[in-house]
Amino acid sequence: MTLQRRSKRSRRLRGALLTTLLAAPLTLLPAGSGVAASGGEGGWNKPGCTSERERPVVLVHGTGGNAWLSWFGLAPYLVERGYCVYSLNYGQMSGVPILHGLAPIEGSADQLADFVDGVLATTGADEVDIVGHSQGGMMPRYYLKHHPEGEEQVNALIALAPSTNGTTASGLIALLDLVPGLSDFLNEHSPVFVQQATGSRFITELNEGGYTLPGVDYTVIGTNRDHVITPYDTQFIDEPGVTNVLLQDLCPENESGHMALALSDEMAFHEVANALDPASAEPTGCELLPE
Repeated sequence: MTLQRRSKRSRRLRGALLTTLLAAPLTLLPAGSGVAASGGEGGWNKPGCTSERERPVVLVHGTGGNAWLSWFGLAPYLVERGYCVYSLNYGQMSGVPILHGLAPIEGSADQLADFVDGVLATTGADEVDIVGHSQGGMMPRYYLKHHPEGEEQVNALIALAPSTNGTTASGLIALLDLVPGLSDFLNEHSPVFVQQATGSRFITELNEGGYTLPGVDYTVIGTNRDHVITPYDTQFIDEPGVTNVLLQDLCPENESGHMALALSDEMAFHEVANALDPASAEPTGCELLPE
């Protein structure tokens, strides 16, 4: 094989991987979901929202998600339970208008900090609770560690299938070493994939010195059917005070994968509600599975 042919093949592989990674959140959506064009139509992101609940909830989507598409399941669920719910877009890359969460995580954390400030200002609350999915369950830990005000403004972080220790992406991350130039290509077009790779410098530095901060309650909710954040058990945090929930421990018949935890899994939703209001928590079991 000539050098020219190798170069063309490498470019094709890089392009194919990036396309697959970007498209994954969309292709995993259930057919006929009927997603509204705006999150506000589902009852959330209301500037004038008032509630008897003490804290508003901030929803943080994952890689390739956005403020409305990622939350058409969980956001209305929480609104029905009396919460003021807000979701943001973050991490947009130039030339990718729909998908978000693709830019460097450090800048995304700055955007989350600004958004939390705005939610507190519009609601008059002293604190928020954050619920994040995938990258959105990990990135707020960077925000908490690097924005001193965050520790005072956040009561709880509830992470759904988070990339806590990075991911092997079911082996796709190995291509970073096998395909010449792939890391450089992703760093240019979507650096967040390299940052979330198992053993990356970003993940290593984030987790140095401990995963949690005093004064913030942490809950991690995962599924052993996850093929995006792999191995699945690397999502959990083994530190005092952290609540780790594996859905299959609650119901072995649960078949939900990575995306379902944010989009449709009522067991996951129920565990989020329990974490938001521990005093009113109720057991989660197989009765919440669809018939």
